[in-house]
Amino acid sequence: MAVDFGERRVGVAVTDPEGRFALPLTTLERSSDRQVLERLVELAGEEGIEAWVMGEPRRLDGTIGAAAERTRRFAAKLEARSGLPVRLVDESLTSREAESRLRAAGIDPRRHPERIDQVAAQILLEQALRC
Repeated sequence: MAVDFGERRVGVAVTDPEGRFALPLTTLERSSDRQVLERLVELAGEEGIEAWVMGEPRRLDGTIGAAAERTRRFAAKLEARSGLPVRLVDESLTSREAESRLRAAGIDPRRHPERIDQVAAQILLEQALRC
């Protein structure tokens, strides 16, 4: 299961049962870390996942800033709460790619910002599946 962690919304994507395809699942409205952690753990149980992939928002030069540190702290909480490993992957430009994919599908990302988060999580999962 992939997680595109944001301050307001958290995009979630899963693989098919064979682990070949990444599929957008949902977007969670974030009110607190605890609330998101609980819902992610519920989803993990429903989907039968074995590991997490989480986007790490690095700067364009590859360095780690405050947003990446925040994501790392959340990833540690998720790993501890779920008992499942978390793999961090670079999420540079995934939101732009998600917006582009939505436009190509005839969906206006400005009217459906929650879909951007889901598709960004899907892109993260696709990257992880290729490795």
